Amino acid sequence: MPEKSFTTYAIYNKIRDKIYIGQTDSLEKRIATHNLKANFRKADFTSKNDGEWELVYSEVLPSRAAAMKREKEIKSSRGRAFIWDIIKKSRP
Repeated sequence: MPEKSFTTYAIYNKIRDKIYIGQTDSLEKRIATHNLKANFRKADFTSKNDGEWELVYSEVLPSRAAAMKREKEIKSSRGRAFIWDIIKKSRP
């Protein structure tokens, strides 16, 4: 049986000009959840911000521990600057 991989990712909301950084074992499902505007998600950071969240960065890692470590690195000020740089370069 193949080993499960995990993804560290960053999503961006153009309307609110905000980023969210996380990790998951199912990226497509997780992004869909971020974009779900359901009542039971009222307190979630991504639900509180109108607009669609789009993937701007992802990195596949071999374990949850590695993905969590990378998530923490990207949430640092240097990591956030790295994500904002990607966003700025992708704008027309």
